[in-house]
Parts: sequence; C-alpha cells; structure tokens
Amino acid sequence: MRSVLFLCGFFLFSSCDLFTSREVKTQALVAKEMKNIDFNDVDQFPLFENCDETKAKEANKQCFVDTLLLHFKRSLEDFEFILKEEMVDTLYVDFLMDKTGTIAVLDIEHNAIVDEQIPEFDAVITQCLLTLPQATPALKRGIPVRAKFRIPIVLNTK
Repeated sequence: MRSVLFLCGFFLFSSCDLFTSREVKTQALVAKEMKNIDFNDVDQFPLFENCDETKAKEANKQCFVDTLLLHFKRSLEDFEFILKEEMVDTLYVDFLMDKTGTIAVLDIEHNAIVDEQIPEFDAVITQCLLTLPQATPALKRGIPVRAKFRIPIVLNTK
C-alpha cells in the first residue's frame, strides 16, 4: 500500500516534462537559442585570398578592411580627377556583401563640394567594387550570411 502511495506521489510531484512531446521541446530549445544569437555581429568576417582564416576574428576584420582600402587606393590612383580647388574630405561608402560574396554599393555619403568637383565619383566607386577580388562571405554559426559594411575614403588633393 505504501509503495502505491509513494508511486502516486511521485507522479503527482514529478515534472510534466516527461509528458511533453519532442516537437515542443525542440521548439522551446530553438526559441531559447534564437534569443541568444546576436544578429548584429558575425562569427567570421568576409575573407579575401590574402587573409588567413585561422587567425582571430579581429585580425580577419582588419585584413578585410585593409585589403578593401588598398584596393580602393590603387583603383582611385588610376583615375585622373580635374579639380578646381584642393580638397580634404572623408566620404563614407556603405556596401552589402551577400551570401555568395558579391558586393553591391548601398550608399555613398558625401557633400556638395564632392558632387560639384567630382560628379562621376559614385560611378568610380562602383567600378572599383566591380574589380574587387572575390571574397568569401561572412559567416554566422558556419552559415554564409549577408553583411553590411561602412568604410571611410579620405580624399586629399593637397
């Protein structure tokens, strides 16, 4: 009799988790994981051929940015801009790298002086991106993801 009461008490006070389906448990686990994911950060930045993927995340970020800026510098040196006056200005380029590693310009933030003196600047920047070497996309939990970046371009004609 005591064992029957003990068994009934055990079931009465035991967790209802024993009766929850696998699907419900899986959905709860997925929901918990989704809350823990930072969607504003990537696990690995996009990489160009010259970057070492075995290095730390910050080193890979720096390699990506350095390669990108060096490419812009070399590409912009090939263009001859005729300016009315000297200028020192910083322009910002927002671009998106998709899941396949393709880069597209989202926005080029500049001012009226640049618009007046270098009206073809947007087209030149877009052309520079088209000649960029192929990169592997950013990764989040091992899955290629889209990533948005902003880089500064300093124009100094002095």
